[in-house]
Amino acid sequence: MLLLAAVLVGFNADLKPAVGAPLQVASGTSSSAEATVREQAGLLPSVSEEEHGLSEKADEITRFLGFPVTNSMIVSWIVALGLILFAQSVTRNMKQVPEGAQNFLEWVVGGLYNFIEGIIGARLTERTFWFFATIFIFILSANWMGLIPGVGSIGWGHATAHGFKIDQPLLRGANADVNMTLAMALVFFALWIYWSLREVGPLGFLKELFGPKGENTGFMKWLMMVVFFAAGCLEIVSILFRPVSLTFRLYGNVFAGENMLDAMVTLVPGLGWLLQIPFYFLELLMGLVQAVVFMLLTAVFTFLMCQHEEVSASAHS
Repeated sequence: MLLLAAVLVGFNADLKPAVGAPLQVASGTSSSAEATVREQAGLLPSVSEEEHGLSEKADEITRFLGFPVTNSMIVSWIVALGLILFAQSVTRNMKQVPEGAQNFLEWVVGGLYNFIEGIIGARLTERTFWFFATIFIFILSANWMGLIPGVGSIGWGHATAHGFKIDQPLLRGANADVNMTLAMALVFFALWIYWSLREVGPLGFLKELFGPKGENTGFMKWLMMVVFFAAGCLEIVSILFRPVSLTFRLYGNVFAGENMLDAMVTLVPGLGWLLQIPFYFLELLMGLVQAVVFMLLTAVFTFLMCQHEEVSASAHS
């Protein structure tokens, strides 16, 4: 199930030249007096000229066979590899009475299955659960890994009057890169089309979009046909924008959270580590919420198109 995570990270690429400066760890122990002298001498940009906050794009760290490798891709690979190895190690020797890591994994998967089944029904869950569970676990793991100290705070940069400033971090949160969230949204969109055509067929797909609802006769029947055709055209526009909304909802929240943590470091010199603590707990919660929201939205979008088939199957049973 978790193999989908390894596929998603392949989409996560961006182009930006690396900064040829030595690797450093962000620290507040740099000499302020020395930095001020260098700034006055024109060797360093003034504080007002410096860029604040994180870069909106992932930075290219190196290239492999001409393919750019960014700092967010590295985190994506680490998360995907970690999940795959964890699942493989836990399921290698399954026990009848689970314990330890096996018990935890079965609790997570079982809880997610019951949760999704209560929303989209048993029949549709059997066909689509693998995707919803994988996307939830991957997003949650990637969000929480982005909060580990060192992600975003180790890299290449320059000295300033307030300490060492990271210009190009070695690691960056996977979902703080719009390429990663766009890849997941496009994968879901392709699967949504496949699931919809498989459940209701091409004619049912068109009927769901443009077909009039309810029983009408005479003039009202023709009027409703026009109304629902216009509504279907609007629905197509809404469907096409779903990948965009899924992409920027997840990316925007994760990127804003990382910028907030970065701002807390420089808000009060010397106490940045202390100010970050309550916001770290907030970001832990937000990482969970964003994973749930992405999974729920994709599940509901799937159910809205396939619900008639599900209802019909439940009625016959």
